[in-house]
Amino acid sequence: MKIGLGLPPVADRATLLEWARRADAGPFSTLGLLDRLVYDNPEPLVTLAMLAGATERIRLQTEVLLAPIRETPLLAKQVATLDRLSGRGRFTLGLGIGGRDDDYYTVSGVDLKTRGQRLDAQMVELRELWKGDSVGPAPLTPGGPEILFGAFAPAALARVAKWGHGLLAAGPPQGWPRSIDAVRESWRQAGRDGEPRIVVQVNAALGTPAATEARANALAYYGEPYGHHVAASMLDQPEQIHAIVADAEKLDADET
Repeated sequence: MKIGLGLPPVADRATLLEWARRADAGPFSTLGLLDRLVYDNPEPLVTLAMLAGATERIRLQTEVLLAPIRETPLLAKQVATLDRLSGRGRFTLGLGIGGRDDDYYTVSGVDLKTRGQRLDAQMVELRELWKGDSVGPAPLTPGGPEILFGAFAPAALARVAKWGHGLLAAGPPQGWPRSIDAVRESWRQAGRDGEPRIVVQVNAALGTPAATEARANALAYYGEPYGHHVAASMLDQPEQIHAIVADAEKLDADET
């Protein structure tokens, strides 16, 4: 079981570099960074580009990038550039659609109600642009980097088999089996080779100061009422993390 690490959503160069270098030197497999527009977090593609230059081994991943609020040709170029500059194709593009009015209507002007349709259209365009015939450079990884979809709803889960390489299963662990089974079944029905990559995500912070700060960040990020649920379910003890990793292993997940 591979163990990834979520970066703190702070726009502080020293802090992020320290996290990245220590994770790269240690046992962690992936560095993930969240995305919002109307929130005080660093833009993930820019930030991961910086961290790509400070690391050598660890994978870099968006968890998850809100693709529908971005212009597709520019997104294709940014992703391809990061895939190349990370070296050895270390970048994983985690994609999702979000669901907040402020990220969509209020600031970006994108219709929240059509975000799923927009993402489907973007995937067609991204695959074409990543050929490198018009917008370059082409990604280091042929056809584009590994893509994981953060998903809960049936239509979103179906995107994994259609466009992606795997699933980012967040939310309450009791919901993981349903999502994972749905993705694996649609993968088989689509005639895809092999198995989808399964990554499960939990919110965890060890130590009282870190856990207190993490719960406050969850409230600020998610708002009411979901933020309270996330804060209350935050894992803050080593035995809790060991237990959730064991649960993920039972589901044959690839990474936690």
